[in-house]
Amino acid sequence: MKASRCALTGRDRARRFSHEVTRAFARSPRTVDERYVAVPGARLYCRSIGAGPPLLVLHGGPDFNHHYLLPELDRLSGAFRLHYYDQRGRGKSAAGVVPTDVSIETEVEDLDNMRRYLGREAISLLGHSWGCLLAMEYATRHPDRVDRLILLNTAPGSHVDAARFRKHRQATDAATLHTMQSIAATTDYAAGDLATDAAYYRAHFDATLPPADCESVVARLRAHFTPADIVKARAIEARLYAQTWDLHAYDLLPKLRRVAAPTLVLHGDRDFIPTECAANIAQALPHATMIVLQRCGHFAYLERPAAVVRAIVDHASAGPGRL
Repeated sequence: MKASRCALTGRDRARRFSHEVTRAFARSPRTVDERYVAVPGARLYCRSIGAGPPLLVLHGGPDFNHHYLLPELDRLSGAFRLHYYDQRGRGKSAAGVVPTDVSIETEVEDLDNMRRYLGREAISLLGHSWGCLLAMEYATRHPDRVDRLILLNTAPGSHVDAARFRKHRQATDAATLHTMQSIAATTDYAAGDLATDAAYYRAHFDATLPPADCESVVARLRAHFTPADIVKARAIEARLYAQTWDLHAYDLLPKLRRVAAPTLVLHGDRDFIPTECAANIAQALPHATMIVLQRCGHFAYLERPAAVVRAIVDHASAGPGRL
């Protein structure tokens, strides 16, 4: 790992980070702090809570916002100062943005601007699903600016693994895919109708979540979206797919070998993204630990909250010596 611009080495930063986690874990969560962070071409909504070293949270989708992660992920606020932000053009960061304003490059630049806003030479990242792909994109481009990676229910890291995921889904859940395709073909879905969008995602996540948990997630997905916002977010999603998974040459795995940050890869044994996809990422990272949670699907923070919190806190508290 290259030395950062500050005097501390990556190992020194990781050791300091683990000490801060140990001290902060017993503290009570603080009041939620909400603000907008100005970046070139957009204003990013940011929600912060907790005490301890900063942990920047990257939501999935990529057509969602941070809200579906709450309140369960806030359990980490006893050990970390959590900073969630809505990615450009989605949720509370939608105003003034059109889909063509968003690319994988602007996503990485926005993340780097959040790091600067938080005043860190290097930042620890927690991604969920697509948010893991964004975290990996950032880490491969700026390895000296990442203290630690936590990849929760990670999305595939290559075109090949994205195709593996889709093939696996077709083989194991063709009926659900047919239902989703039928819903997506309706005029109500195309218009961003909230109830129709909810029906689509209820079908999408049914195979990976118990019914009660599925309803809970679906109810959160569009809490900060209008129908027009949904249509815009879908267009952004299509652009990001076209610039990543849809490219036959897209492959982050070889680039991950130069990322020296300690990494935790947490996956569910019932996740609809095959465990092999997560394992390929863990194997590519030089200092990764992978944990497969049993009886767990794609939303580990919701399905196994205590296990997720303990794994993340243990990983951070162990410091660089564990890895």
